[in-house]
Amino acid sequence: MGKMIYLMGKSSSGKDTIYKHLLDWDVGNLKKVVLYTTRPIRNGEIEGEEYYFTDEAGYREMEAKGQIIEARVYHTYHGQWHYFTVNNGKIDLEHNNYLAIGTIESYLKVAEYFGREKVIPILLELDDGLRLKRALEREMQQENPRYQEMCRRFLADEEDFSEEKICHAGIKKRFSNENLSKCLEEIKLYIQANL
Repeated sequence: MGKMIYLMGKSSSGKDTIYKHLLDWDVGNLKKVVLYTTRPIRNGEIEGEEYYFTDEAGYREMEAKGQIIEARVYHTYHGQWHYFTVNNGKIDLEHNNYLAIGTIESYLKVAEYFGREKVIPILLELDDGLRLKRALEREMQQENPRYQEMCRRFLADEEDFSEEKICHAGIKKRFSNENLSKCLEEIKLYIQANL
């Protein structure tokens, strides 16, 4: 029986980098769960790689069909953006292990849907100053930087990843991403012990 590794952390804590390394890791043999979003595609992103990109009408259609496992909506500086996990027939926990990225709230909904014993939480942590620096550097590389949205997300993370929410989710183990190699090695050992 397979498991889903659920990667979480505040914005710019290194989730995407860790995610890519774990997908390339032969021992884990992890398949990716690609989320859907209604936000605009960023420079360098590829449809079906980081996300499946859709619009509000596409979101509503999937919602009407009962395909959405969990959804979050962010009221951004640039409008309302949805991020959501879809039951599109591509997740087979009977035969495969998967890797997903989300929030504490989405982790709880996915764990409720598939069963908590099948979903393993991985919470990344990083100093707020380093996160802000990384976020600014990433945003500066965009053709149309969205600094207001970057700041909104940074501030919203304080509530989204509060100690109360971490405790409520039952997340006991955390991984510091101050040193990528060390963090990745600790995560791999943790995954091996829980698969």
